[in-house]
Amino acid sequence: MKKFSYVIKDEIGIHARPAGMLVKEAKKYASKIVLGKNGKQADASKLMAVMGLGVKCGETVEIEVTGADEDAACEGIRTFFENNL
Repeated sequence: MKKFSYVIKDEIGIHARPAGMLVKEAKKYASKIVLGKNGKQADASKLMAVMGLGVKCGETVEIEVTGADEDAACEGIRTFFENNL
């Protein structure tokens, strides 16, 4: 299992467009990718779950990656967050 935290820098937070891009990115990997915020969790491959977290600018999300390709998935998702959120 790999974990990292990320502070959202996008002014609007995780809104529809980047959430859709995140889901697309998460589906590239066999590993399960879970986002967490304030005790709530969401499967990163499910758009409505990601949107349901209501992540705003300046908030911290915890990302947990578990599975066969967790190293690659963790790097890919970390890069996605840095470039898009």
